[in-house]
Amino acid sequence: MQPIRKINNTEKAILEYLVKQSSLQLPNEWNQNLFVQPMDDGGMGSFLIYQNESEVVTQRNFGKQVSEFEFVDDDGVLVLVTLYVDEESKLLEVDVWKTDYNPVINFRIPSLS
Repeated sequence: MQPIRKINNTEKAILEYLVKQSSLQLPNEWNQNLFVQPMDDGGMGSFLIYQNESEVVTQRNFGKQVSEFEFVDDDGVLVLVTLYVDEESKLLEVDVWKTDYNPVINFRIPSLS
């Protein structure tokens, strides 16, 4: 696993879109001070989500899938992006799966309109 760090702009945009498309009821400031831990997925872009630094040492268990979207990458390969929550319905992970298992070239996040 890679080190934990502040969320970057691309990850934040992906997460905000996925949350907006879900039925989750989160506090107004849910997207402030987020931390992520990139996962070892061959560069596809998956990451674990921490809403504060104290969550990092806490064991969290998978709950369920709450949202997803797909897009076609610049090389014509399908990419599926999925948001999972833990068993307490807290943000857990964004899983990115490029169907040929290669790194994503250019994330295409749908419009929030």
